[in-house]
Amino acid sequence: MIRPALDALQPSAPTVGRRMSYAQFLRLDEENNHFEWVDGRAIPMAAVTDEHSLVAGWLATLIRMFVEARKLGVVHVDPFQMKAAPDLPGRAPDILFVANRNLSRVKKLHVSGPADLVVEVISPGSRGLDRGNKFFEYEQGGVKQYWLIDPERKQPEFYLLGRDRLFRLANQANDPTYHSVVLKGLWLKPAWLWRRPLPTVMSVLKQIGVA
Repeated sequence: MIRPALDALQPSAPTVGRRMSYAQFLRLDEENNHFEWVDGRAIPMAAVTDEHSLVAGWLATLIRMFVEARKLGVVHVDPFQMKAAPDLPGRAPDILFVANRNLSRVKKLHVSGPADLVVEVISPGSRGLDRGNKFFEYEQGGVKQYWLIDPERKQPEFYLLGRDRLFRLANQANDPTYHSVVLKGLWLKPAWLWRRPLPTVMSVLKQIGVA
């Protein structure tokens, strides 16, 4: 039996660790494009769990359908790229929303500038990055609203960028419902995210008053 060449079994090789411009990075044609551009190199992103995939997919569907119904802008999901500022890494948030007034930032392969809303659903392998580097990059880049959703801990955190360009955590202690500032009219109960099975998106949209 003829064995395939070893190189044929490897991911298309020259990507990880090789220095490249962001423009070169965006033109990469990888079978696995689950990468971000950091310090001039393509960095593989952490693997996602089943829990992560369920919650991220549910939120993405809810937000996209709400945005489409209200004609508010566009929604993209990982692995679509966002480069919030020229001197910041290129990231692939789980979900990003760009409002109509900022649609000029949306290019063919990435968002050039900050999205209005970024959502990251935390997996065990991404916790430090989502709470650390990405938090400060999104803050520095001017993302207006940053949602951090931790299914394992059943912990949602909703941050809003203040006039001082610092994220402030919304106080949810006595309120089981969160109302988005960026997506006006969108509200959700974080408890929905921990239900199994998750509530249907259509039932939630009806409660919000969209469907």
